[in-house]
Amino acid sequence: FWDQPYSNDENRKLFEMEEEDLFKDIQSIPRGAIIRKLNDLIKRSRLAKTHSYIIAHLKNEMPAVFGKEAKQKQLINNLPMIFEQIQRATGLPAGDFPNIQEFSESLKRCDFSKFKPLNQGMIDALDKMISTELPRLMAQVPQDQEVYHEDYMRNLNKREGGALYDQDTTPFGMGETLDILNAPVPVNDYQYEFEQLGPGADGKINGTQAKRPMQDSKLPNTTLKRIWALSDYDKDGKLDVREFSIVKHLIKLKLDGHELPVELPKIWLEGLEIDDYRR
Repeated sequence: FWDQPYSNDENRKLFEMEEEDLFKDIQSIPRGAIIRKLNDLIKRSRLAKTHSYIIAHLKNEMPAVFGKEAKQKQLINNLPMIFEQIQRATGLPAGDFPNIQEFSESLKRCDFSKFKPLNQGMIDALDKMISTELPRLMAQVPQDQEVYHEDYMRNLNKREGGALYDQDTTPFGMGETLDILNAPVPVNDYQYEFEQLGPGADGKINGTQAKRPMQDSKLPNTTLKRIWALSDYDKDGKLDVREFSIVKHLIKLKLDGHELPVELPKIWLEGLEIDDYRR
């Protein structure tokens, strides 16, 4: 997915809606494949049951000794009537019966006397599978779910920390990112901008105050959400000057063409009074 600044920020909403639609389509692929396989299994099971009744009927109609060849030709010619007879006796759907012309051609190469009789035990087992076991399997398939931004961000974090972005701590793998991640966040560089946003009595700004300066970077909202999640260390939905500095530092990191870290470097957290936050 595109995670660089937008050249045309006016189309931000359209781009992000397209991104979410694509992600939903990708997420639904495994479920769709499972359902198709189960439906195909149900269809093939019903066809196998119908074929079993047809074969057993043809077997029962064959003479024991003489006139086998003539009887076989007669049965093939009478397939439409035989299909109707079997359908009335068993209640099988007409759609489960094979194409008469194709089936007739296949039967011409067979010896009906060698067909096996109907195995009622196997038919009963097949009925149980179709009516009970396959619906139970179908019920275990996860239903379609809305893709929330939190799940999307979690998948993005896994992607950046996984095989596609193996963390390379050498200068050759990280380049300038290595220096940025190993240096403290320059809070003083962002102090003035933070004060211009009008922090409250608690010395913090809320999400509404932080949204515009973050979107001025023209980074996609999905990327800005990840930056917010990393920076709001105490998870109170607000930013103090130190957390705001991390936001700006991560934006700069991204605008410089580097990947966001999965977790904040420890050196960035030294001034955040972590122990107080975790209480």
